[in-house]
Amino acid sequence: MVRAKHILVGLAVLLMVACASIGSPDGGIYDEIPPKVVACYPADRSVNNDSRKMRIRFNEFVKLENANEKVIVSPPQLEPANIRADGKSVKITLYDSLQANTTYTIDFSDAITDNNEGNPMGHYTYSFSTGTEIDTMEVSGIVLNAQDLEPIKGILVGLYPLDTLFSDSILRKRPFSRVSRTNGSGRFCIKGVKRGSYRAFALEDKDGDFLFSQRSERLAFLEDTFTTTCSWDVRMDTVWSDSTHFDSIRVVPYVHYFPDNLVLTAFLEEGQDQHLLKLERPDPDILRLFFTAPADSLPTIRGVNFDEKCLVADASLHNDSIVYWITDTAFTHREDTLKFELTFLETDSLGVLRPHTEYYEESPKTTWQKILREKQKKVQEWQKAREKLMKKSKEPLSQEENPYDKTFLEFLAKPTGSIDPNQNVRYSAKQPLASVDTTRMHLYIKQDSNWLPEPFLFLPDRDVKSYTLYAEWEQKRLYRFTIDSAAVVGVMGDVNKPIKNEFNVRSEDEYGSVFIHVLFPDTARVVVQLLNKSDKCVAEVPADSNGRADFFFIKPGDYYLRCYHDVNSNGEWNTGKYDDGRQPEHVYYFPKPIPVKAKWDIEQDWSPLEIPLISQKPKEITKQKPDKEKNIKQRNKERERKKQEEKMNRND
Repeated sequence: MVRAKHILVGLAVLLMVACASIGSPDGGIYDEIPPKVVACYPADRSVNNDSRKMRIRFNEFVKLENANEKVIVSPPQLEPANIRADGKSVKITLYDSLQANTTYTIDFSDAITDNNEGNPMGHYTYSFSTGTEIDTMEVSGIVLNAQDLEPIKGILVGLYPLDTLFSDSILRKRPFSRVSRTNGSGRFCIKGVKRGSYRAFALEDKDGDFLFSQRSERLAFLEDTFTTTCSWDVRMDTVWSDSTHFDSIRVVPYVHYFPDNLVLTAFLEEGQDQHLLKLERPDPDILRLFFTAPADSLPTIRGVNFDEKCLVADASLHNDSIVYWITDTAFTHREDTLKFELTFLETDSLGVLRPHTEYYEESPKTTWQKILREKQKKVQEWQKAREKLMKKSKEPLSQEENPYDKTFLEFLAKPTGSIDPNQNVRYSAKQPLASVDTTRMHLYIKQDSNWLPEPFLFLPDRDVKSYTLYAEWEQKRLYRFTIDSAAVVGVMGDVNKPIKNEFNVRSEDEYGSVFIHVLFPDTARVVVQLLNKSDKCVAEVPADSNGRADFFFIKPGDYYLRCYHDVNSNGEWNTGKYDDGRQPEHVYYFPKPIPVKAKWDIEQDWSPLEIPLISQKPKEITKQKPDKEKNIKQRNKERERKKQEEKMNRND
């Protein structure tokens, strides 16, 4: 009996364990309470402080996320402050000497979170004063890229008071008095500002000296001064009963600081420092040069072991990258090393462009001997394949030219197939062209089943590798353009194979038209651009004296509008110059897409100055997206939901 009782008790225990294991173990309620400040040493907003060491204590363990990007000390510190999380504290050490009668702010933004769950504390600023009072004014606004109105993240924004030390070149001489940094939306808020009049600047400070000391640093400056002020205001706060239903709306009074809508447009000056960035020779026939900035002229090469007259330059539009083709193949087949003196313009330590000469010896990464071996290997493989095919074939193979005996010049057309009625066809090669014989080229138009000759022009582009085919294209007609063999010769002696391209000209019924009327004080100097969804210009038209800009043969789709004030009437956007006090040419966006449909004409009036600049660029084509907002993860709600599901499943 006793043994039977023991067996029954054991079975009961097993049953209880089995029943208990139906639900998964619960780790308990998650911590969703953000950290709180319990004490500061010295006290927050303390006055007459002379200590450069501070400690902020919290009610739980904390950490700093992206402190180098988010935490900023104002006034700016030439020697970076040491700011670190240490258990339940954040410790701050300033190494610069403290300025007298100055309010210091350490703006943590949303960098402080608890150590376990990552609950964000929210935006937090600690401040103290070395004088008898705390300055509480704030200045806020946004920084945009001058050329395309993209918000700029991480750029410094600073203030200079209009006192006796202010000068037009102050950004080169003295660090900001107050400073902040923009977030992912390009917005900034400068805190701890004294009441008074100021000018605002933005600076992409690459060397950490808080001065405009490098031409590669973007900057912005406001010409107008402003005076800090504040007033009481109210805002509406929504009280939520849960994640989808609100309980009530509260009216919350707060202090509204002004100005709160400054707009700075940052630009990169022309005339960047000129240096030779890289020199390379990928194969025996090519020498490449890369410079850090555009140049007005090409460098000079004096050959030491070769005649420099054999060099043919293929330069980019602004001469910042250049490919030299070495046309003396007898030399490149005989010698590996190219010895030469290179003279180019280089920016010296004083920022002045001066001629600079250096001696170089350059060998190709792939030698001619290696190229020859690889070519011979391919010929042998081709011959073996031919022999293998001959053995399998019952009939003799037709005579086929060895494809590796001669290198042909590729001369490719773009676009191919179909073209717009107002479009021309561009032909490009991979090497500069030595000669082009247009008498061996022919354009035909199809008439019924016949091909009739058509007049055309075949003219060189600025690019030494390209030509463009021009003709009076007729809609819905088929054209054929032929180029005889060896009509085009490259600088390396390669010639083209026979070319035959056919082009179908689309009908105007496949396109729409866009007619823009820009309402601008000086419309004769406005250039209007039609943009695609990637914010790239697909068409550009200067507005006439009445502000009209017409776009024809536009393919259906959504487009966007941008214009710039062409102050100097040179037909291109120009940047600013700080030392001359010159702002970049103003850029504007139409805030909505322009839907183009086939056979539709769109008329659109546009008043760029009536729309605030920060509200102009459509979000669809804005590449710089706002920072992801830190929120409590609400894991307890998810935990409760899963428990309810498990309970319902057990009941089923």
